Amino acid sequence: MSTAGKGRSLICVLACVAAFLMIDRYTGPAREAVTGQGGNVTISFALYFLALIPLARFPRRRLLAAGASLLAVQAFEAADGFGVMQNVYDPLDYAANALGVGLALAVDWLWGRIAHRRRERRNT
Repeated sequence: MSTAGKGRSLICVLACVAAFLMIDRYTGPAREAVTGQGGNVTISFALYFLALIPLARFPRRRLLAAGASLLAVQAFEAADGFGVMQNVYDPLDYAANALGVGLALAVDWLWGRIAHRRRERRNT
């Protein structure tokens, strides 16, 4: 993973932290869903990008990061916060976790494609 790739990952993590901190202030449509599962989506999304950094040298790093982050957040749900954090069980949290990882994978892929095209244009 290039320095730019690590920078993209850190930008995504910081954006997710900011979104997570603002969830309780949300008052718009679907407020219950946003406040109920928004944290799951943002944390899962951020965890994917955090996982990419140490996996940078591995082939299929996106698949590994997606699998590892999904395993971690789903285990957190199943283990009721690992006894470290308070967790309110909601079956929708499993879907929200998968959505967060899926969105992160899509954003990473798309951002990578855009960066690749820019590099090709500069080199021609």
